[in-house]
Amino acid sequence: MRTCISHIREIVGIVPQGVLRKQGVEMNETGILHDAWLLIDGDRIAAFGEMSSMPTDVDAYINAEEGLLMPSFCDSHTHIVYAGSREGEFLDKINGLSYEQIARRGGGILNSADRLHETSEEELYRQSMERLNEMIQKGSGAIEIKSGYGLNTQDELKMLRVIRRMREQTPALVRATFLGAHAIGRGYTHDEYVRLVADEMIPAVAKENLADFVDVFCDDGFFTVEDTDRILRAGEQYGLRPKIHANELAVSGGVQIGVKHQALSVDHLEKTTDAEIEALRGSVTMPTMLPGSSFFLGLPYGRAKDFVEAGLGVALASDYNPGSSPSGDMRFVMAMACIRMRLTAVQALNAVTLNSAYAMGVSDEVGSITVGKRANLILTRPLNSLTMIPYMYQTPFIKQIILNGKLL
Repeated sequence: MRTCISHIREIVGIVPQGVLRKQGVEMNETGILHDAWLLIDGDRIAAFGEMSSMPTDVDAYINAEEGLLMPSFCDSHTHIVYAGSREGEFLDKINGLSYEQIARRGGGILNSADRLHETSEEELYRQSMERLNEMIQKGSGAIEIKSGYGLNTQDELKMLRVIRRMREQTPALVRATFLGAHAIGRGYTHDEYVRLVADEMIPAVAKENLADFVDVFCDDGFFTVEDTDRILRAGEQYGLRPKIHANELAVSGGVQIGVKHQALSVDHLEKTTDAEIEALRGSVTMPTMLPGSSFFLGLPYGRAKDFVEAGLGVALASDYNPGSSPSGDMRFVMAMACIRMRLTAVQALNAVTLNSAYAMGVSDEVGSITVGKRANLILTRPLNSLTMIPYMYQTPFIKQIILNGKLL
């Protein structure tokens, strides 16, 4: 099936073949084509050009009616497999309790682990698919999903089996991350739990081929650099590439240990110094910031502009989870990047598409308008420019979602 999208005001997010991420001054650039068409052949982008050269040997046309055409969002950090909600903790936050205080009272991640333990795998799948479908309707076409609310071997495997089922049942591109080291499970000492993750959980996950990546919450009050090093080495023995939670609550050393292990990404980074910027320089690791957590918890926003000015790339993700960022709206993430982190619309677009795709290992497949990549696209309503998307950040902007070349 060859489908041509015609009368596009602007195609934005055009990237040459072979470019997998953008760094430094490259973040300031994106290919833009005015008064354009784009051809989809099957599930792939086949060609694009100016309207004066529009092809005629096609099976169907879609009139963009002067909307913009852009790559779908790529969300490289989510926790959408969870049971119930934590609105009670929302009231605790309103009443002045910190994230750490709520955790010490048995809330936070442990609260979600208790709820998940009591929830059947079928019900967990049902709730999680609702969230995934919501994210797709808001424009996300590639999504990384973590475990981490199990905190024992059987419940971690239950989460990952749910993610595998979601991956099989959705048109979105899904990657799975094992995050057994999200918190210390109930009934374990710290050392016992680290041994459980490294010596039992990781082999069990690998045996069922349930995860692409291994992640650790390397931060104050959770897992140390030494714990992280041990868990990542265990994961690497089974082919699980590292991704790291780092520097959300303190300058933890998580960035440096992530770079040491050639982590695909280091995520959060609300608390960073120039030492972290230097550690990342020249590495394969993508710094990934989660402004939804900053917004919801009242934390500092990541130093995205400083990272870019230092020659680094930046990815942005939603951190969709029940406790610190209960939203998977990547358009809002893009808006916060502009409003609170002072990125331009183009820089923010690169951060929520190509660079976030890189941070989940799929930028060779999605994240840009590139011939040969999957036709995962957002067709907008008529807009003056890309900047309108973060500027009018609550006005509906999506006219049509296209995943794998098919209209949803």
